[in-house]
Amino acid sequence: MKIVVCVKQVPDTKGGVKFKPDGTLDRAGMLAIMNPDDKAGLEGALRIKDTDPENITVTVVTMGLPKADAVLREALAMGADEGLLITDRVLGGADTWATSSTIAGALKNMEYDLIITGRQAIDGDTAQVGPQISEHLGIPVISYAEDIKIEGDEVVVKRQYEDRYHIVRAKMPCLITALAELNDPRYMTPGGIFDAFKKEVTVWGRANLDVDDSNIGMKGSPTVIAKASDKVAKGKGEVFTPDSPQEAVDIIAGKLLEKHVI
Repeated sequence: MKIVVCVKQVPDTKGGVKFKPDGTLDRAGMLAIMNPDDKAGLEGALRIKDTDPENITVTVVTMGLPKADAVLREALAMGADEGLLITDRVLGGADTWATSSTIAGALKNMEYDLIITGRQAIDGDTAQVGPQISEHLGIPVISYAEDIKIEGDEVVVKRQYEDRYHIVRAKMPCLITALAELNDPRYMTPGGIFDAFKKEVTVWGRANLDVDDSNIGMKGSPTVIAKASDKVAKGKGEVFTPDSPQEAVDIIAGKLLEKHVI
């Protein structure tokens, strides 16, 4: 069984966010981490591999700058078998459509039974790339996975749904988007770290992708960034010190009436 996990290197917001003049993130100038939902998806794949390590392989794929090699090394140190970095200048500035088209273009040239992505990335929060990849590949998608089990040629997923959950079964190949709540990812081991830096990470560029030029990079991105900014601190707002509970109720009710909430 072949599992492919798609991960993304995202900005570590604790170190500050930087932007280019065109409004896109300056990824080269920021500290980066593996996206949390993707890391949970990787752990989910590794737990499946643990059930039959001789016959299950886990390949981790990322698209990004050359420095995104670091998240692949981290995945290898956790227990993944292979890493693939998709990087090329022509892929820069991609929105979710161009990103999913690019990754699907790589997956078309790979063997897989199951693809796992994170629900969404913390630098975009769109939750679009995983489902778009499945659409490009023409395979089923199960989103918001809280639990994943393999039964023969089928995958059984406990799917989060508002105040309850669904149990969904699908034949492979299929794609699953994982929640960070899926599990607690394992730590890298010292031996795994040494092995990870000895392994060769495969690097693919534009020539290795089965995708049309009109669907890649900034030129292939229908989404245009109108404005981008770091988190803006909110003002203190109005502060009231009522003399009684009734006065507090009157103040709150008055403000709600002003905003046409009630």
